[in-house]
Amino acid sequence: MAQMNINGSDHDVEATDDMPLLWAVRDLAGLTGTKYGCGVGLCGACTVHVDGKAVRSCQTTVGEAAGKKITTIEGLHETGDHPVQAAWRDLNVPQCGFCQSGQIMQAAGFLAENPKPSDDEILEAMSGNVCRCGCYQRIVAAVRTASTGS
Repeated sequence: MAQMNINGSDHDVEATDDMPLLWAVRDLAGLTGTKYGCGVGLCGACTVHVDGKAVRSCQTTVGEAAGKKITTIEGLHETGDHPVQAAWRDLNVPQCGFCQSGQIMQAAGFLAENPKPSDDEILEAMSGNVCRCGCYQRIVAAVRTASTGS
C-alpha cells in the first residue's frame, strides 16, 4: 500500500514500489486523462508533474513518487483554464487528441521553469513529446501564446 498525493487529494493505492506511476494514476486512482503511449518514456503521452516537474509516468515508479505532489491533467487547473489549456483551446491544437494531455503537461512544466521562452527553447522543451498527427506548429504556437498571454 502506498500513499500518494494526486491533484491535492491523498490516495491509498494497492501498489508495489516498482509499479509505474502511470498505472497507479490510471488504474488505481481512476484518473484516465494520462495516456499510455510507448511505455518506454519516448513519446511523452504519459507526462505528469511530480513536485512541479514534468516526468514520464511510465518510467517513474510509485516508490519514486510516493510522498511527493503528483499532478495529472485533471488537476492542472480546477476549471481547465490553465494558460496552456486556454491556448490549446484558442488555437484548436488537437487533431486526434491522444497526445494532448502529455503535451499540455510538458508545456505547463516547461513554462513554470521558463515563463518567457524563445521559439528555439519551446522546440527543444517539446521535442520529446510525439504527436502522431503532426500538430507541431499549433503546439509551438500554443506554448508561445501561453507564455505571452496573447
